[in-house]
Amino acid sequence: MPATEYLRYVALGDSQTEGLGDGDDTTGLRGFADRLAEHLAAHSPGLQYANLAVRGRLAGQVREGQLDAALALRPDLASVAAGVNDLLRPGFDADQVAGHLEAMFAALTAQGAHVVTVTFPDPANITPLARRLSPRCAALNERIREAAARHGVTVADTGSPSITADPRLWSADRLHASPLGHELIAAALADALRLPGSSDAWTRPLPPPATPFPTGWRAGAAEVRWAASFLGPWLGRRLRGRSSGDGRTAKRPALLPVAPMPEAA
Repeated sequence: MPATEYLRYVALGDSQTEGLGDGDDTTGLRGFADRLAEHLAAHSPGLQYANLAVRGRLAGQVREGQLDAALALRPDLASVAAGVNDLLRPGFDADQVAGHLEAMFAALTAQGAHVVTVTFPDPANITPLARRLSPRCAALNERIREAAARHGVTVADTGSPSITADPRLWSADRLHASPLGHELIAAALADALRLPGSSDAWTRPLPPPATPFPTGWRAGAAEVRWAASFLGPWLGRRLRGRSSGDGRTAKRPALLPVAPMPEAA
């Protein structure tokens, strides 16, 4: 479908789709879905966009809380990105998570929407403390590709390129993309959708950093600080049965017009 025919884009997902790491709750969140909508609007001036994502949601919660609302908006393009919150839970089941994603793929494509999704980067490339999650991530990515193939869903393979290990693509919590990371995800989605002006440039390594990344004991100290600042509080919420998304609703539940992507983005 040519980009000029995308007139209703709806994004479903969790915190990455909501835009955490790209802005804040005071000034507003942007995120990869907003950035993709801006890219689309540059070629489809009549584009309307809704973002139903809520941080902290598991794949099953995205399906239960967002799918019906998305179908009611009758999108011709939908992005579905969920599963990382499941990946972090002790009872993770790749088949169950993929089943929720496939149910969303099936319902949206059956209604005529073009669906795009993503694979996830190996958590061990982001922080060594997450090495035990690598097999889970590989299993989930495999099932996402298989489910997508069954329903004609476009996959932006953001889990494969080695560029995703670059710390500059991640916010301080290492769970959410930085503004640059969200820009890369949006570029990957645009490339997968073959939108005008897109390319595979997002797969190329970034230029060397002005200041070298820490190594040796400095890298170890950074891991300790990260665990104390972010991992500990996250585990505390899990033990108390709480979620960062408690009491929150979608930031953009209705289809609204979109301004084209700023030139500097």
